Formats: sequence, C-alpha cells, structure tokens
Amino acid sequence: MNYTLNQLQIFLKITQTLSVTKAADELHLTQPAVSIQLRNFQEQFDIPLTEVVGRRIYITDFGKEIAQAAEAVLNQIATITNKTQSYKGQLTGRLKLSIVSTGKYVMPYFLSPFMKQNKNLDLVMDVTNRSKVIESLLENTVDFSLLSFLPTAPALEKLDLLENKFYLVGNGEEKFKKSPYPKSILKELPLIFREKGSGTRQAMENFIKRSNLGLVPKMELTSNEAVLEAVMAGLGYSIMPLLGIKSQLQHKQVQLIPVNGLPIKTAWRLVWLKGKKHSPVASAFLEYVRKEKNAIIDKYFTIEGQ
Repeated sequence: MNYTLNQLQIFLKITQTLSVTKAADELHLTQPAVSIQLRNFQEQFDIPLTEVVGRRIYITDFGKEIAQAAEAVLNQIATITNKTQSYKGQLTGRLKLSIVSTGKYVMPYFLSPFMKQNKNLDLVMDVTNRSKVIESLLENTVDFSLLSFLPTAPALEKLDLLENKFYLVGNGEEKFKKSPYPKSILKELPLIFREKGSGTRQAMENFIKRSNLGLVPKMELTSNEAVLEAVMAGLGYSIMPLLGIKSQLQHKQVQLIPVNGLPIKTAWRLVWLKGKKHSPVASAFLEYVRKEKNAIIDKYFTIEGQ
C-alpha cells in the first residue's frame, strides 16, 4: 500500500461530511480532485470503503474502521508538528469553540488579537443555536463555549466576559415617549420571537413569565438578523440584545423603547466543563482573555449612554 497523508485527510473529511462536494469545499479543493484521490485511495483496498445509493454516499463498516485509523494517524502527525513548533518557541495547534448565534457580535473581538499573535494556530468556531452549543459543551468536543444563559448541569467553570443587555426594540420611525411604559405595553404590540432553544428567546420568555403577561408567540423567526430586518421593516417589535443592534441604533433605523423592568441583564460567559484539562493552546487563550478582556471591552463594547 502506498497511500498518502493527503488521501487520509480527504477520506476522513468525506466520512465526516458524507459528501464529496462538502469535503472539497471544507478542504478548499476542487470536487474532481477529491474524487480522484478517493478513487486512488480505494484502489489500495480489496474491500469497499464507500458505496453510493442514489445520489448519497455511505461509508461501509470497513470504511468507518479505516476512517478511525486515519484520524489517529493524522492526530499523531499534528502532535509531531506541534512538538516541533513548541521547541522553536511557537504556539501551535487548534482552538475549538462553539458559540450561540448572537455571540458572533462578541467572540471575534476577543479572538482576533490572539490569533494575530499566534499565526500558526488553527481556529474552528461553530456558530449555532444554544441547544447545539450546549451539546458540544457536554460532549467535550470543544475547548470553550460562549453562552449568555448557562445550563443547570453539569458542573461548569466560567469566565465572565462582558454584560449582555436586552431591550424592547422597534423601528426608527414610530414615536414613543421617553418615560418608561408599563410592562403591559407588550400585550399591545406585535412581538417577534426567536426560535425555541435560542438564548434570546429564553430571555424574552423569562421576562414575560415573571411579569405575568401570559403572552403566546404569534410570530417566530430563526435568526437575530431576520428579527432585526423584520423590526426595521415595521413588522413588529422584539426584545433584543443591545450588542446586535449597535449600528442600526447609530443610524436611527431602530430605537429602544423604555419599559419598566428592562433592560434584562445577563453576561456573556466563556464556559468549559469543570476539571477539563486544557490544551496548551486553550490555556494560552484563556490566560490572554483574562489579561486583556477589560482593554477589549473598553475599545469595542462601550456604547455611549447605555
């Protein structure tokens, strides 16, 4: 047998994505190049690694075992590379994060200077809904997760990054008084909710429940951007995180409507399993954030008047 590390990497990515096209995209290769390498790899085995039914590719049991072996080999190669760079005094490896969708307004500002200082690092950041972030956290498949509302279990360790405020938001054209409205105003407005499982949805529902408003969602959208566009278009109102609407506030496309009991205040938190053994890369990032977070907040997250 004479397979290459490149073939191992390509085959492993195909088993992870179950798609030659997706594997090619993630590896930044052309689809024909991936198909050729898969065929060349398969020719070295008498037992099928994959099978195609209809337009779908399936991994055989034998193929799954080869994929596990390939992953082990590639991990060992990465370890050798990391050790070599470490002896040169360079931090290398991979930092893996999972963050809730509205966390994309926060995490890049904590990552960018660190990644620029450590150019040999790889970054994998999954931006998804709260349920999937918690799943990756519990399965210990990431170094850190970014959440505003923490799960009740299991035992976690955390580092608070910055305050997260939620306001009632409307479009910039309608007129509202400056003095706070009673909470009952939410009954009079067409409210737009995020999807179930979203941290923003949880903040909104908790506030409504504590206020005994008894509201039932009639309008639900699946991203912060979709909610924001709907609010700007005058379709309705929503309780939204301030950090996600900074630009629109500055351009008066939206406005904050004062309501008794608002804003809801939580915190963005970097979270990991209690007792987790951090990699050198994860440890370095955690140390960096602890040291620099106040300077980052002052530079990027100070909103005048809020």
